Amino acid sequence: MIETNGDAEADIAPTVMADIVIVGGGLAGGLIALAIDQARPELRIALIEAGKTLGGNHRWSWFESDLDEAGHALLEPFRKTEWENGYDVRFPEFRRKLSTPYHSMTSGDFHGGLARLLAPDVLHLGSAAHHIDARGVTLENGERIGARTVIDCRNFEPSEHLEGGWQVFMGRTMKLDQPHGLERPVIMDATVDQVAPHGNGGAYRFVYLLPLAAHEVFVEDTYYADEAQLDRGALSSRIDQYCTEQGWKQGTPAGHETGLLPVLTGGNFRAYQNDTRIDGVVTASARGGFTHPLTSYTIPIAVENALMIAQEADLPGPQLAAIFEARARRHWKSTSYYRMLARMMFLAAKPNRRVAIFQRFYRLNPQLIERFYSARSTFGDKIRVLSGKPPVSIAGAIGAIFQRGKSLKTTKQSETTA
Repeated sequence: MIETNGDAEADIAPTVMADIVIVGGGLAGGLIALAIDQARPELRIALIEAGKTLGGNHRWSWFESDLDEAGHALLEPFRKTEWENGYDVRFPEFRRKLSTPYHSMTSGDFHGGLARLLAPDVLHLGSAAHHIDARGVTLENGERIGARTVIDCRNFEPSEHLEGGWQVFMGRTMKLDQPHGLERPVIMDATVDQVAPHGNGGAYRFVYLLPLAAHEVFVEDTYYADEAQLDRGALSSRIDQYCTEQGWKQGTPAGHETGLLPVLTGGNFRAYQNDTRIDGVVTASARGGFTHPLTSYTIPIAVENALMIAQEADLPGPQLAAIFEARARRHWKSTSYYRMLARMMFLAAKPNRRVAIFQRFYRLNPQLIERFYSARSTFGDKIRVLSGKPPVSIAGAIGAIFQRGKSLKTTKQSETTA
C-alpha cells in the first residue's frame, strides 16, 4: 500500500535529485515526461513505473480531429497504425462510413518510443512507489527521489464519491491464414447480441475491429454494463464466435488485452478530490478526473495536460498542484453534459435497448460526432443530440437526469478467468 501522508519520509535524504518526478508510466505520465523533455531538455526528470514496461498492456486510438498541430507533433515520434480513409460503424438499422482519419498505438510502441526518446536515467522501471509527498517519492526498495515538483499519474481507483457503470472489454490481435477483407476500422459493430456474458443481463455491446495488415486484425468485444464483471473465458468465446461468423476460421492469437473502465454518471467531485489529494502533489491522470465521462476516452485530454505542464515546468510543485486541481474541477463542470447522457443510458434505457441511443447518435453530423469524442461539443451539438424522437422514454429520461447512480466503490468488481 502506498503511503501518502506524514512528513517522516520527506525528511529522508534523497538518493537521487530531480526537478520533476512523475509517478506512473501510463499514457498520462509518459506523455508528460516526453513533453517536458522536448520543451525543457535541461530539466532533470524521473519517471517511476511499478511495471517492467511503460504503458501496461493497452491500445490507444484517436481521431485525426482530436488533436491540434501541437498534439499531433507530440505523438508523431511513436510508431502507430493510421487509416486515412476513415472508419465504419454498423448498427441493426444501418451501416455508415465516416471519413475522419483514425490512428492507433499499442503500449509496446509507446514503451519503445519513450525508451528511445528519453535518457536512460529518466526511467525507473520495476520501481513501485511506497510514499509520495510534495518533496519527492520514496520507492519500495528504500530509494528516495527528491524533487521540487511531484506529479501523480497513477491509475484511477473507484470511489464512494463517484457514481456510474462500467465499460468492460477484451481485445485480441489475430494473425489469419486468409485476408480479413477489411478496408478500414470498424469503431462499432453493434449488430451483435445485446447481452452481457454468462447471463449478467442486457448491456450495450459492440465489437471493435482494427485491420492492422492484410492478414492481421484486432478484435475487441466491449459492453457497457452496470457491474464491473470481467469474464475472460466468456469474452474469449465471444471473440471466437465473432471471428467464425466473419469467416476468419484459421488464425493465431498474437496478443490480447482486457479492461474495466468507469463510465461516470455523477458524484461529488470535490469530496473525491479531498479523498485523493496529496498536499502539494500534482494529479494529472484519470485519477485526477481527466477522462471523458461517457466514453472513458483519454488521448486528447492527456495530450493537452502534457503540453500545459511542459509550458509551466518552472512552477513550484504546490502551485502547479493547485492549478491542476482547479483545472480538474473545470473539466468536471464542462463534462456534466456527458454524465447526464450516461445517466440516461444506465438509468433510463433498458440494458438490451441501449444500442438505440448509439444508433441514433451515429446518424448525426460527422463533425458533431468528432467534437463529442474529444469532449468539445458546442451548445448547438448538445441540443441536436437531444432533439427529435428520443431513444428512451421522456419520463425515463427526465427521471434519469435527477436520479443518482450506483457508487463505483460499492458496485461489485470481479474477474473470472474461465
